[in-house]
Amino acid sequence: MIELRRRNAPTQFLTLRDRTSNVSATVTCTATVLNAAGPLSEGTEVVAKLTPRVYAERTELSFECAELRVAGEGLLLAHLEALRRKLAAEGLFDAIRKRPLPFLPRGVGLITGAGSAAERDVVTNASLRWPAVRFEVRHSLVQGATAAEEVIAALTELDANDTVDVIIIARGGGSLEDLLPFSDEGLVRAVAAARTPVVSAIGHESDTPLLDLVADLRASTPTDAAKRVVPDVAEQARSVREARARLKRSLTTRVQIEQAWLDQIRSRPVIKDAAAALLPHLERVAEARARARAALERRLEDERRSVAHALDRVRAMSPQATLRRGYAIATLDQAPLTSVKQAEVGAAVRLTLADGALETRVEQIEQKETA
Repeated sequence: MIELRRRNAPTQFLTLRDRTSNVSATVTCTATVLNAAGPLSEGTEVVAKLTPRVYAERTELSFECAELRVAGEGLLLAHLEALRRKLAAEGLFDAIRKRPLPFLPRGVGLITGAGSAAERDVVTNASLRWPAVRFEVRHSLVQGATAAEEVIAALTELDANDTVDVIIIARGGGSLEDLLPFSDEGLVRAVAAARTPVVSAIGHESDTPLLDLVADLRASTPTDAAKRVVPDVAEQARSVREARARLKRSLTTRVQIEQAWLDQIRSRPVIKDAAAALLPHLERVAEARARARAALERRLEDERRSVAHALDRVRAMSPQATLRRGYAIATLDQAPLTSVKQAEVGAAVRLTLADGALETRVEQIEQKETA
C-alpha cells in the first residue's frame, strides 16, 4: 500500500506499507518513474523494484525505486479508469443522453440474480408503493466471467418488449471484483444503445461501476430503485386531494369575484331601473314629436289656404262663374256667336246659362253702331 507526498521536484518521496504486517519503508524515486506507474492514489497496491541505500553517517536505511507499477485492486482500478475515460470521450456518459423515467410505467423490467435479496427488495417495495405494478423479471448471473453476457441478453430481450417502459439492473452490492461485470464495456454500450430507460441499482457506495455512469438513473440500492420507478399511491392520492382542494378554493374565489362584480353591476341605476335611463330620452322624443306635429299642422294649414286661394282664382276665371252672374254663351251651329252679323232672322241660337241651355230663334237683329 502506497502513501504519496508529491512535490514539485525531480525526486519524489513515497512510503510503502505492508498490508499484512506493521512494516513500512521510505522510498525515493524520480518523477518519471512515478508518472509511468499510472494513476496513483492513497492506499493503492503497487509492486516496486527497490534498491537499498545505507547512509553511514546517520545509520539510516532507505530505498530507491527503479520501477513502480500498480497491482491488485489498483491495477483493476487503473484499467477501469482508462475504460471510463475512453467511453466518456465518446460521450456515452453525457447528461444530454439521459432519458427521463415514465411517471407510471406499464411494465417494469428487472434484471437480477435468481432468488436474490435485490429482487425481493425491488418487487416488494414497488408493490407497496403501487400495488398494480407489473414486473417482467429476467434472472442472470450477477458476478463471474459470463455475468455481463447474460445481463446483456436479458437487457436486449426486455428492451424489445413494447410493454416494458423502464428496466432495472439490480444487485445487492459486493467487492470490486464482484462488481466487474457491471463495468464491462459491452454492457455499457448495450445500455447506451437501449431505447428503454435503464436504472442502475447495484447497491454500493464506495465504488462506482461504469453502469452507474451510462444508466439513465443511478439508484443507491435496489430499494431506492423501487421508489424511483413507480409513484407512491398514497402520496399521489394525497396530491390529488390537495390539488382538488386548491382547485375548489380557486373556483370558489373566482365565483365570489364574479358574483361581486355582478352585484356591483346590478346595483348601478341603469341596470337596477333600465326605464329610468330612458325617461329623459322619452321626454325629448315626446317634445320632438309635438314640435313635428305642430309644424306639420301649420304647414297643412298654409297649404290649405294656398289651395283655397288658388281655387278662388281659378273659379273667378272660370266661365261658369261668369254665367252665374247672369251672362250666357250663344252658339250658332255649335260655333260661338260673337257678332250679330253671324246670325239671321229665324236662325236657331243656343243660349248656355249657368244651370242649363235654351234653344231660341232670332226674331230681330239690332246692330250697334260703332264709333
